[in-house]
Amino acid sequence: MAYENPGMCVSLSAGEDLSAAQFHFVKLSANNTVVLCAGVTDVPAGVLQNKPSAAGQVAEVMIWGVSKLRVGAVALTYGLAVGTNATGEAVTELVTETTHYNVGRVLEGAAAGGLCSAMINCHNPLRNR
Repeated sequence: MAYENPGMCVSLSAGEDLSAAQFHFVKLSANNTVVLCAGVTDVPAGVLQNKPSAAGQVAEVMIWGVSKLRVGAVALTYGLAVGTNATGEAVTELVTETTHYNVGRVLEGAAAGGLCSAMINCHNPLRNR
């Protein structure tokens, strides 16, 4: 079962309805807001911890720590590096992919669509070289 050990969370303003995006990666957007990551090259600002249902509501975003993450279409296992897919879900990051950001490591794996646990650091995202 996925677990968390919160490190640093910040309260930001949602730029859209994020009620279906809990435990997805979000990014900084216009007007000092956060929105769901929408591309594999997006720089994740953190993992959404709550479910703001409209723009302007408070979005609790974990920047670093151990967070639950929604898994993309392929299962994730212990130790894999993770980043975002085009819908804010966690996917494996390969060192050969130089346009994506590696923002964490899986601590407890999960099947596709499930919740895994991962150490995340979106404060200092790494681009593969």
